Amino acid sequence: MNKEEQKKIYIVATPIGNLEDISHRAIRILSEVDVVLCEDTRVTGKLLKHYKISSKLESYHAHSHKNKEQKILDNIESGVVYALVSDAGTPTISDPGVKLIHEIYKKFGNNVDVVSIPGPTALITALSSSGFMGNQFTFYGFLPHKKGRNKIFTEIFESNRIGVFYESPHRIMKTLQFIHENYHDSGKKICVARELTKMYEEKVIGDISTVFSYFKNNEGKVMGEFVVIIDKP
Repeated sequence: MNKEEQKKIYIVATPIGNLEDISHRAIRILSEVDVVLCEDTRVTGKLLKHYKISSKLESYHAHSHKNKEQKILDNIESGVVYALVSDAGTPTISDPGVKLIHEIYKKFGNNVDVVSIPGPTALITALSSSGFMGNQFTFYGFLPHKKGRNKIFTEIFESNRIGVFYESPHRIMKTLQFIHENYHDSGKKICVARELTKMYEEKVIGDISTVFSYFKNNEGKVMGEFVVIIDKP
């Protein structure tokens, strides 16, 4: 990159499934930067190979050592331009990349250009196709496994806003069972979306008992990452 573009990092959204869901701008930026920071070089490597992008890949994830962060900060100061991506979707949204961006601002303040290249995110993809009506919603990311989990569900079901959260395939049935046992008579509708933008994309929408029964009776559907949307009253 040119010297005049020093102290810059790009936050680049990548496809959540379908590789065609990437912008021309994102492809250009990924091709031009010095280094692409990613959670898993194997995952991002497939995307770069698909678009014939030869930029250098380096890993940065939730377990990256503090020394790795410091090296990135030092490199930014010396003029290295990075692109930050996640395995899928928009970095920093329920994603460990947010810690790096926080540290970058902490070190450089407004003397660094953090440029977001917009694109796919499972949150908006699911919500936009749910048919749930409302101008306001609350996004909870991935819910905690234990501490504070029940409190969040109470908040969701007592709220007049749509509630959205992510869930893993390993916990989705436990989550749906908990919702069914505690809130099946709430009168609220629920949407469970999985495999978004992929060949087997599916959205199951209905009352809590119906949606829970569907996945309970179709174990083969409990695959992929899930977005759960709870409608407002």
